[in-house]
Amino acid sequence: MIQQQPHVSDEAAPAVAQALLDLTTDDSPRSLPLEERMRLTRECLSCLSTAAREWVSLSCRAKRIPEGSPVRAEEVLAGPVSVARYLQVLLLSFKSIARTGAPPLPGTPVDSKTGLTRVPVFPASGIYDSLVFYGLKAEAWLNRSEGNSGLFDLSVLENHARPLTLVLGAGNVSAIPATDVLTKILQEGERVLLKMNPVNEYLQPVFERAFQPLIAAGLLRIVCGDSGIGASLVEQPVFERIHITGSTQTHDAIVWGATSDERSTRKEENQPRLQVPITSELGNVSPWIVVPGEYSEKQLRFQAENVVASIVNNASFNCLATKLIVTAAHWKQRDRFLSLIEERLSQIPPRYAYYPGAADRWDRFAGELPPDEEYLPWKLMRDADPSESPHLFQEESFVCVCAETALGGDSAVEFLGRAVSFVNEEVWGTLCATITVPDRFRKQQADQLEQAIARLNYGAVAINHWPALNYAFMTTPWGGAPGADLRDVASGIGNVHNTYFLAGVEKTVLFGPLTLIPHPVWFASHPHPEAVGWRLFDLYTRPSLGGLMKVGLSVVKP
Repeated sequence: MIQQQPHVSDEAAPAVAQALLDLTTDDSPRSLPLEERMRLTRECLSCLSTAAREWVSLSCRAKRIPEGSPVRAEEVLAGPVSVARYLQVLLLSFKSIARTGAPPLPGTPVDSKTGLTRVPVFPASGIYDSLVFYGLKAEAWLNRSEGNSGLFDLSVLENHARPLTLVLGAGNVSAIPATDVLTKILQEGERVLLKMNPVNEYLQPVFERAFQPLIAAGLLRIVCGDSGIGASLVEQPVFERIHITGSTQTHDAIVWGATSDERSTRKEENQPRLQVPITSELGNVSPWIVVPGEYSEKQLRFQAENVVASIVNNASFNCLATKLIVTAAHWKQRDRFLSLIEERLSQIPPRYAYYPGAADRWDRFAGELPPDEEYLPWKLMRDADPSESPHLFQEESFVCVCAETALGGDSAVEFLGRAVSFVNEEVWGTLCATITVPDRFRKQQADQLEQAIARLNYGAVAINHWPALNYAFMTTPWGGAPGADLRDVASGIGNVHNTYFLAGVEKTVLFGPLTLIPHPVWFASHPHPEAVGWRLFDLYTRPSLGGLMKVGLSVVKP
């Protein structure tokens, strides 16, 4: 039990004070043994089933997504489905650890020429991934130097301290605060106070139902409030760790001070306001590199819609939304590819800009006033120049504006090398990046591609697909590239979703073909994505061959 008692400011609501009191006066056993983690995981899966429909309904109402709209599938997939998948793959890991002493890796690790160890992490076994996501695979690339010789770090399963952690939740995608909390409690053995973001605090009662087993065990409390309450909470001496999902501005205000002068002074003296470990995920100007070459019309169309899906999903209020397309200036198919993106964007109705400040950000990044401040149009800005519009490359817009820029290069290999250097050095963030690669290049220049992936200073890399899948698969650790610190935090420190308990993760890498069959459920053109989403939810809460067959049937009919 933590002896130091909380002192909540007058601004904090009584519910916040009570939540702190509950967590700091808990007399339950300090350890959280593996058997208990397994029980809590199973019970959360069961409770999630009772809360999922209301979860989606509330999210759609807040984002003004009407009944019958295919966009509802986004709230299913990026809410209950993602959380159910996390719980299921974590439960499979727990079972394997209890039985064999190690998580159930789906393949054999390989030491690569880059000096990193490539560990297969997807498709996961036990939940029919190889059939549902046929053609996709993912690896975690580990740095096993500096004394980090083992594949796994299971020490957190022996954590007897149960430190008290403050999680400041994200307001855009509902699975983010949920899986952040589950990572901290079920994997790292911590107790958590989750402060909901005001943008999606309407989900508090749903979360309390879904995660009631954790609340009953004294491991979780959920509170709401404005920025004043958030500021009051970070000052509480009872918190031993803090996790932030948000912007670098919010992070630096919390860590270094509210004013620019205080932040500058503290950074110079390396005197942060808080003396506790702080982890974070803070966004990205997410680049999509297109290696020049000969693509078929079908491949061009698929990849164009792939990019479009990454822009329009969740009205583009995603840290992993594509914000910069990097092409080769002399690529013969460049204009065709960009025209296909613009054509598809023009066919997708604008969505309600629910995130605060969106209209002002659209004005700044698009360079013009929006025609409708509530329903912002999609915007692709060709031929962006970092010297003329540096903010498009150095600031995350968090709005539905995507830039395109072209680089030189006498060959595809030279272009890829320049593109990797460019996004590493000239584009802000280290969270995720994509490379679209022609089949011939991928076969004939495999070593150069592997070297390019290794050089990319990003925590998640995807080949031919949107890195949102790196986030959603949950066996792929998610977070900014390692090496950040509080003074230069970039896209954040640490990772979540490391359900195989891997040690020394440098990045996760997703591989897939240039086209997929069946049609991806995350594409805006999917005919009935919500039905598929709910079948996936059922499969992850109760894996069975019958559930798999229902997923297959929902692909061809609602």
